[in-house]
Amino acid sequence: MFEHRENIEDINFYKYWLILQRRKVVVFSVFGLIVALTSLFILSLKPSYQTEASVLIKTNRSSSLTGLGEILGKIESLTLQGNPLDTQAQIIVSRPIIEKAIRELDLRDKKGRLLPVKAFSSLKATGAKGTDIIQISYTDENPVRAAKFVNKIIEIYIQQNIQANRAEAVSASKFILEQLPKTAASVTRAESDLRQFKENHRIISLAQEESAGVQAIASLEDQLARTQAELASVNARLQRLQKQASIDSEQTVILASLSQAPGLQQILTQLQEARTQLAVARTRFHPQHPQVLNLEEKTATLNKLLQEQAKQVFGDNPPPGLKNFQIGELRQGLLQDFARVETERLALEKKITTLSQQLAAYKDRAKQLPKLEQTQRQLERKLQASQTTYESLLKKLQEVQLAENQNIGNVRIVSPAFIPEQPTASRKQLILGGGIVIGALMGIIAALALDLMDQSLKTVKEAKELFQYTLLGVIPAISDGSKKSILRRQETGEQIPKIIDRDIPHFPIGDAYQILQSNLNFLSDQQLKSLVVTSSLPKEGKSFVAANLAVTAAQMGRKVLLVDADMRHPIQHHIWGLSHQHPVGLSNLITNQMNTITPIEAVIPNLSILPCGTLPPNPLSLLNSQRMTELVQSFVQDFDLVIFDTNSVLGTADASTLGRLTDGMLLVVRPGVLDVNSANAAKELLSQSSQNVLGMVINDVSKNREPESYIYYSQESVETGNPLSNLRFRKSVPKTEQCS
Repeated sequence: MFEHRENIEDINFYKYWLILQRRKVVVFSVFGLIVALTSLFILSLKPSYQTEASVLIKTNRSSSLTGLGEILGKIESLTLQGNPLDTQAQIIVSRPIIEKAIRELDLRDKKGRLLPVKAFSSLKATGAKGTDIIQISYTDENPVRAAKFVNKIIEIYIQQNIQANRAEAVSASKFILEQLPKTAASVTRAESDLRQFKENHRIISLAQEESAGVQAIASLEDQLARTQAELASVNARLQRLQKQASIDSEQTVILASLSQAPGLQQILTQLQEARTQLAVARTRFHPQHPQVLNLEEKTATLNKLLQEQAKQVFGDNPPPGLKNFQIGELRQGLLQDFARVETERLALEKKITTLSQQLAAYKDRAKQLPKLEQTQRQLERKLQASQTTYESLLKKLQEVQLAENQNIGNVRIVSPAFIPEQPTASRKQLILGGGIVIGALMGIIAALALDLMDQSLKTVKEAKELFQYTLLGVIPAISDGSKKSILRRQETGEQIPKIIDRDIPHFPIGDAYQILQSNLNFLSDQQLKSLVVTSSLPKEGKSFVAANLAVTAAQMGRKVLLVDADMRHPIQHHIWGLSHQHPVGLSNLITNQMNTITPIEAVIPNLSILPCGTLPPNPLSLLNSQRMTELVQSFVQDFDLVIFDTNSVLGTADASTLGRLTDGMLLVVRPGVLDVNSANAAKELLSQSSQNVLGMVINDVSKNREPESYIYYSQESVETGNPLSNLRFRKSVPKTEQCS
């Protein structure tokens, strides 16, 4: 919130108004100079004549009569916001057209040289809003030359427009002839790519193939479903037969193999019969009986045939139960049924495999169809675009060849330029007004720039922010009306400071010093006994402040001693008009040339003055002596308040030395005299020397130039003035040579 207020104060316009008041001489000087130059320019102006002409920008309609070359000569804008008339207007006022008009009209200056293009800067071409008409205007001191020049400009523009249309047709024809072979080759290449694509992917009609593929997939899925249902039925039958014939899993494998090998099944049957006969023969005959031996030989032979046939069916690893596998008479029918059903199962599984492979092939082809269609459409579009381009080029070639022989442009004269009879209206008042405005702006800018470059302190606020000392008082500037007499030093002409109620009225400066005196009393609980009045630089009014502060303190009933401790440039004896009969002062007291009371002289009730005395060669050694310390202690005992007027802080150590002997230091700051660098240097010096700076008083402050209201004038003070009529001052006398 506070930062926002500070920003508002920083841009306060009243602050800039004060700057203009401080720099009013610069403002009025710059303003007067520019207005004077503007007036001289107005006086040098000669009467001028303005002529106007207009042309119509239209599309070339001759091509529409034949139906060929319609695009040639058409005026269009490259952007949506642009106006084609603006482009043509810029062509009319272009440098080539103006130069050609100057050459054809042979326009020369007094030295016989062709006029430069910049001499015709008044040539203007603008499009009439809402129409296709361009208005051309030109202002010249010669009315005849003005009309001829505009008409010549129009003539040259029309010729160039016709030539541009012809050149456009020739350029278009050349371009088309260059592009035709390339386009034909592009058509052939697109046809070849499409044909090769169809051959590589065996495409006749993708639409028909897609429809047939959908039907085939549906049919295969239906067949596959029926076959799978049949296979499930066969598997159920196999399970029942296996259960009825008591065939274990190993026998099921063997039987499945046997069902596919009829010879092996026959051998097994014969082997079973032979084993039965052998068992019967062994019960009837002895082991060496020929019938037993024949049956054993037959059994062995059948076993051997079984093993060989098993190798053909099962390979080198026949099932272990093959030798013991026997088929009984009761199971013969079931086994035959089992073998037949197993054969059906295997056939169904093979059929399912075949159908699945066919279905997968159709589906894979169906997945490829969209990509094939996309590629085919791209190739077809490429072919169509190439064919369209080729046909369009052939058509345009015929159009531009006909347009080459045309002799019609886009421009028609609506109104030629006529010789003006009356000069144009004078713009002197407008120019003068512009000069006044520019002069005011330049004056303000110059004042602000000069003020910005000025490094001096300008306001009380700047002094407070820089020094950051307590502000004890603000002394207003002395207006011209309050200066009754000006006393000057004879050699330098320096103005002598003035005293309240003697040289200047009490109001308002007297009130300001009363405030300063009160603020000094409020600094501490103990009454201030001694102080040093100094400044950063000379010319800031420290002697003026010291003298009038002493007068104000005396008027308030305090016994005051004003000591002129400036032993380099003393001035208090001039201010009070001390007689040349008292050439002694502070320097004489320090050197023990007289007693303390001798050089002190009362000038008004309660106020005594101790002048500087004889100017010493080394003032600092006197001020830094033990004798000076004793004198200060003596003065403090004899007077209520001792004020020392010393030299400025920068350049000498007088003020710093004397400041350590007193209760404190009062710093006088004068805006407009003290610059920022000197102020920073003085502040740093006072800080390094550990001075007790009581505060600062701002001298010579103008109320009208101060943005902050540090000075208030009440109506009561203005009416009363509060004069001290009973004070009697000594008349001013010439200065003594000793105190110069």
